[in-house]
Amino acid sequence: MLQKNINDLLVFLSVAKERSFTKAAAKLGVSQSALSHTMRNLEGRLGIRLLMRTTRSVAPTEAGELLLKNIAPRVEEMEQELSRVIDFKQQPAGTIRLTADEHAANFMLWPRLRNFLRDYPDIKLEIDVDFALKDIVSEQYDAGVRLGELVHKDMIALSISPEIRMAVVASPAYLEKTNIPKKPKDLLKHQCINLRLPTAGNLYAWEFEVNKREVKVHVDGQLICNTLTQMLQAAFDGFGFAYVPEDEVNIALQQGRLVRVLEDFCPNIPGYYLYYPNRRQHSFAFSLFLKIFQQ
Repeated sequence: MLQKNINDLLVFLSVAKERSFTKAAAKLGVSQSALSHTMRNLEGRLGIRLLMRTTRSVAPTEAGELLLKNIAPRVEEMEQELSRVIDFKQQPAGTIRLTADEHAANFMLWPRLRNFLRDYPDIKLEIDVDFALKDIVSEQYDAGVRLGELVHKDMIALSISPEIRMAVVASPAYLEKTNIPKKPKDLLKHQCINLRLPTAGNLYAWEFEVNKREVKVHVDGQLICNTLTQMLQAAFDGFGFAYVPEDEVNIALQQGRLVRVLEDFCPNIPGYYLYYPNRRQHSFAFSLFLKIFQQ
């Protein structure tokens, strides 16, 4: 029975995890109709419905959830064992999938990964840049990078950066038209470039320290962005203040393209951590990747 169903089970796992025939088909590189046909055959042989389908969504039935819970970890174990077989090659190979926010990807990951990729040309690296907190287990990432306060407690976490200092900056052209803020709440009278947080959909409240107490300022302005690159470009173009990690703007400050304000009120925030699930065995490629952050 297993021989007949193994490929169909892999199709089921993909559809059940993605909650979509469209996404699963794209991931597997086959047509949606082929996936639907495969699922009908599997459910027919088993004599039970595994997926509930509507015009808008796909979700596992109770039987499907049971199968997903029990089969998915075993498939993952088999994939890990196959990776170990590949590791017997003289040159390490495999794919490492990471998720990180934009600042961490640019300043914490890429400077360390350039030489790593040159040293191991058969290792492939995928970096998903996103502010949203990912479930790295269900979404099949090998590791993530986030600020320490955001890392889930059930993960192995490795500190990879010192604390991060924030900076409030604007262009000289903007400051020529307005008064320089003297305290954080003065920003309420200014144009500020907001950041939309993808997880909750809220606007990020700018964090300051006043008389050793945390103060959050909900700024307003003409622009709302969802990446640091957008925010910085808007600041360069004179659309108001941006609140960003200071290492993103150090060169621009030195060149006079941006001006910093409220420096005495900007706090340090917890640094970045590389985090990953507590698995007994990792692929050889991922073990090599970890070493560059453990040195």
